[in-house]
Amino acid sequence: MPPFTNLVSDSTLVQETIDLLRLSGGRANASQIVDVVFKVSHIDEELAGLLVSDLIKDDRRFKIVDGNTIELQAYDSESRLLKELDFVVVDIEATGAKMPPNRIIELGAYRISGGRIVDNFVTLVNPEIPIPRFVMALTGITNEMVKEAPLFAEVAPKWLEFVADAVLIAHNAPFDTNFINHEISRVYPGHRMINPHLCTVTLSRRAVPGLANYRLDTVSDHFSIPIVDRHRAGSDALATAEVFIRILERLEEHGVRDLAEARSFRSPDFEANETKFGSAPQLLPLVPGF
Repeated sequence: MPPFTNLVSDSTLVQETIDLLRLSGGRANASQIVDVVFKVSHIDEELAGLLVSDLIKDDRRFKIVDGNTIELQAYDSESRLLKELDFVVVDIEATGAKMPPNRIIELGAYRISGGRIVDNFVTLVNPEIPIPRFVMALTGITNEMVKEAPLFAEVAPKWLEFVADAVLIAHNAPFDTNFINHEISRVYPGHRMINPHLCTVTLSRRAVPGLANYRLDTVSDHFSIPIVDRHRAGSDALATAEVFIRILERLEEHGVRDLAEARSFRSPDFEANETKFGSAPQLLPLVPGF
């Protein structure tokens, strides 16, 4: 197991164990887990304990009690106050939208603590494959620029240390987080980041309804936030961080206190628009550096 607290197993068996524990009130004995998850019945309790211990070893989501009882640990990030949380706002540029076969070519991130930006992480990444011409035209990143850049395998440990237990924030978050986890799985097979994440596309739709669209340019312009170098990970991440800070201020004005409330928040104007016009979502293309 890699020595990072924000990495967990991506095993289907582990996920099935989590599902079982949730259905069982948060705890179950090892024999029950082996029966349901491994599909092996009437197994010796000691052997069952060894099998389950090996499955969940070093995974902070579990606790072994009395050698044979497994408990699901409750991490309180969802109930922690927003003002107490650290956030890492991230943006990537990639050789294309689909992974595989595409790879990250730039990673940019800014840490927010106490409502302000306190640190940053920006690096080009050697994708080990050619960058298509349309991506070079879009981003300005060339094959020559990434030729001497670090491989993602070299970037990954520093990235995981930088993020630590922060909440990840991105504009069109599923694209960025899925891409990063795909790269993580290449370096640490069978693992993914456990950090919770929020999407500023969704948050801005709910906190600032009525915009023509929710592309980063549009939302940034609404808040009078300049984007110095569009479609570069560092610049786009910085703009997204500034947008997120404005959204945090809106959430505070509406009495939103914790991460769970932020996920479910809908401003009164958003609710009114949904009632009047229906709930068709704003469709967003999954493109690098959206």
